[in-house]
This record gives sequence, C-alpha cells and structure tokens, in this order.
Amino acid sequence: MQPETTYTIGIDFGSDSVRSLVVDTKDGATVATAVVTYPRWKQGLYCDPRRNQYRQHPLDYLESLEQCIREALQACGPEVAARICGISFDTTASTPVLTDATGTPLSLLPEFAEHPDAMFILWKDHTALAEADEINALSKRWEIDYTRYSGGSYSCEWAWAKMLHVLRHAPELREKAYSWVEHCDWMAGVLTGNTRPETMPRSRCVAGHKAMWHETWGGLPAASFFEAVDPLYNLFRGHLYTRTSTADECVGHLTEEWARRLGLRAGIAIGIGAIDCHFGAVGAGIRPGTLVKVMGTSTCDIAVATYDEIGDKAVRGICGQVDGSVLPGLVGLEAGQSAFGDIYAWFRRMLAWPLPQLCPERSDLEGEILNRLTEEAQKLPVTEEDPVALDWHNGRRTPDLDPRMRGAIEGLTLGTSAPAVFKALVEATAFGSRAINERFREEGVSIDEVIAIGGIARKSPFVMQTMADIAGMKIRVLDSDQACALGAAMFASVVSGVHPDIATAQQVMKPGFSAEYTPDPQRQAIYDKLYARYQSFGQSQKNS
Repeated sequence: MQPETTYTIGIDFGSDSVRSLVVDTKDGATVATAVVTYPRWKQGLYCDPRRNQYRQHPLDYLESLEQCIREALQACGPEVAARICGISFDTTASTPVLTDATGTPLSLLPEFAEHPDAMFILWKDHTALAEADEINALSKRWEIDYTRYSGGSYSCEWAWAKMLHVLRHAPELREKAYSWVEHCDWMAGVLTGNTRPETMPRSRCVAGHKAMWHETWGGLPAASFFEAVDPLYNLFRGHLYTRTSTADECVGHLTEEWARRLGLRAGIAIGIGAIDCHFGAVGAGIRPGTLVKVMGTSTCDIAVATYDEIGDKAVRGICGQVDGSVLPGLVGLEAGQSAFGDIYAWFRRMLAWPLPQLCPERSDLEGEILNRLTEEAQKLPVTEEDPVALDWHNGRRTPDLDPRMRGAIEGLTLGTSAPAVFKALVEATAFGSRAINERFREEGVSIDEVIAIGGIARKSPFVMQTMADIAGMKIRVLDSDQACALGAAMFASVVSGVHPDIATAQQVMKPGFSAEYTPDPQRQAIYDKLYARYQSFGQSQKNS
C-alpha cells in the first residue's frame, strides 16, 4: 500500500501582504496558493514616511491570514485540506510590538486600537535612531559587548531600540505594557494558544539576529545593561525569555478555535518560524559555501558556516551570526542592503512626478518608465568614465551599519541621460552586493556560489547580468517565486514528522533553477575599476 500523501502549509508574511502555499511533501510541488494584502496597511494608516514611521495593525495579520488560508484551501479542495499535517511561517523582522501580561499586543486593547506606538513596528521603521545610538555607545563601555555577534552594531530597525522609543514617545502605554514580542513569535503563540510572555515559544532566528540573544551570555543581554541605557527597560525585567527554538522544532499544535477559523483540523503541528529571508534561503537549498540573495525592495544576504569555519570569530559589520538560525547544526549569517528595488522605484517616481498633472488620462505611464529605462540602459557601453552612485538612499545596513548614510551620485555632466543615471543606480546596488561578498570572504566565510531569489531576480535580466559582471561570479536564479513560503513548508514537514530533518526536506522538496548569469570578462574588468571609484566615493561621503 502506498503511504498516504501529506501536505504542509507555508505562510509568508511580507511587508505588504501575506501568502499561503500548500505543498506536497513528497516533491515540494505547489498544490494551491493565495495572497491577501493587509487592508489597513494598503490605506497607509498609522504610517508617516516623512518620519520613517511604518506601523502595522495586528488585525491586518490575523484577518489576512484567515482569508489567505481559506482561499488556498478552497483552491485545493477538501481532500487535500484533510491531509495537511503542519504549518510554519516566516515574517519580516525586526517587527516587534508591546504586549500586556497576556501577550496581547496593546493595539488590540480598545483604548489603544488606533495608537501607532501600540502596533507592530515594521522592519524598515527608522524612528529609533537615537535609542540605537545609546545602545551602541553603552555596548562599547560595558564589560560585555553585546553587539559582538551582531556585526559590532545594533540597528534602529531592531526590537530593543524600537521598544524604548515607543515607551519614551508614548508614556500612556506604560501602564499596560508588560513585555514585547516579535511578529514571528506571536503568530506561533496565537495558533498554539500560548501567548503568555514567559512561556510563549521564541524563534532562535529572530532572537539572535535582532535581540542580541546568544548562548555565551545566557540568552538575552543582562537586564542591568538595558536599565543602564534607560530605567524604562525595567518594565520588561522577568517578562521575557531565555530559551529559544530552532525552526525544526514543533512548538505546539493548532487550537480548536483557529482550526475553525482557518478551515483545518485541530492538532496540526506548528513550527516556530523565522525571518522571511532565512526561510527563503532554506527554500533555495542553502548549504555551506552558498550565498542566497533575496532581492526585493531591499536585500537580505544569507550564508551558513560550519562551527570549524567560524570558530570563535565574530564576523565584522554584518547583521549577525546565530547558531541554528538558518539550518540547525550550522551558524547562520545575515547581511543585506537597506534599499535595492526601492532605489529603482524612487527614480521612477522622480521621473513620473508631473505625469498625473500633465497626462491624467494615462495612468499607465508610470508603470512603463522602468521598462523603457531598462531597454535603453542595457544598450549603453560600460566605460571607466561612467557616473558612479552610492546605494545608501535608506542608510547602509551592511557592511558596517550606518543608517545615517545617504545616497549620492558623482560624474554627472550636461550630457548624462536618464538611462545613464538609471544604469548607475543599478550598478550601485550591485556594488553594494559585492561589498557584502567581499566582507564575508575577508572574514573567512566561503562564498563559492550565489543563488538569487525574489521578484527582481526573476523579472530583470538586466539587473542580474549587471550583478554577475560586478560580482565576478555566476548567479543562478531559483525557479520559484515563493521561496520563503516554500522554506516554511519544508520546515512544516519536519515539525510534523514527515521528513526526519531539514536536509532531507530540502533534497526532496527544492525546485530547480530558471536562469543562470555568467560574468562577461570585458565588462568585469571595467567594473573592477568602477567599483574602486564606488569605494573611494563612499569613503569620501562618510568622512564629509
């Protein structure tokens, strides 16, 4: 008798929407998928781009999750739904929120239902710059440098800085505030019915990369450290966690209530989940020597290394190294760029600014701008005299965190065309990517191959060829537009016991490749010289 076919659901909470993927565990084939946009976020509620404030209401997550899974189940039918055995998910990070003593986000309390500081703070929110500066300054004076395994710096995009910022900015929240939780952890707590801060399951991935959790100092940094930054941190003392779980661990089972809401059977295994790009790397088949580049509005670069390769080394200037954050039994390494596709979108908006006034009947024109720019930019020769841009429009994430850095461009003349500027911006994002590769290698981390995933990797051959020419490496593009959700589905197959470990799940369920880009030797030689200009220009901007 053939064993019964089983399925898992991978959930990918992105910046704008949630995606559910129903997957056959025997081969990774997609059975059904659905995508739902967060309704409040779509309206721009609770956000203020002028202040770099980006907030999301927890109801956007709950309502969209319910709708998304139900749509996917409707597409695949009751026979498949009855054989779903596990769910895991990824989220953006760091995306934390203040909670009360029950683990309920404060924005789910009636009195704070419309309060932005009571909501989840999206990864790209930069309102906590001052708080991050204070954490970094004290870390360098403290007996333990808690930023050691976070690349040597703590970011305003991460939980501790954000939580202090909202406590300072909104004192009315302090009476009910008891703890804080990352989006990733809260989802596991909600689906398993365990949201109490002291017992809620916590992701090793998010804790290590965004909250300075590390085994060498017994978990999170000492409460006395944070209270030396600001006594307001005392509010969290004893209300957080020490233990964390890797993504192959089952942390509970689907409750009766959520089984009814989602249209599934109760008792399905639930995994803790992780950061979206980390699961995307797993979906892409990451292994030692492989760099997986998740390419979208920003980028996330993920690598893994053996304990022998890393030893006691702390890799400088990246977003963290955490044991088991990507694959259990290996050290996960994260880097990335704060803006990638966002830079192209910014330039498109700049060029399109007068269109609504001049051509209100042609609402389609803005969407065509990047296509036309790409057509013309790829016709241009690559020369040593080309303009050179910096890719720091949203600050610099890695290498060497500095959120105050800004984009710039040099070498412009009255003869510089819009396609030439666009070409320089594409090259700048590729130069930033190369800088990450080089930092990993300088620190002894092997990068033998690059796998690209995400929308830009699949949609822009021009960007990808430029990346290959500048990196001087072959780049393969995964044949999946849902690598993050697929990685989640792989881990769901492990937590439900279908596959014995994630290595087996990857081997069985990983897709192939849709494209491959090989460097052109002539362009590569010129780009080596332009990259030197990029580095020199960046240093001059830093020193100015």
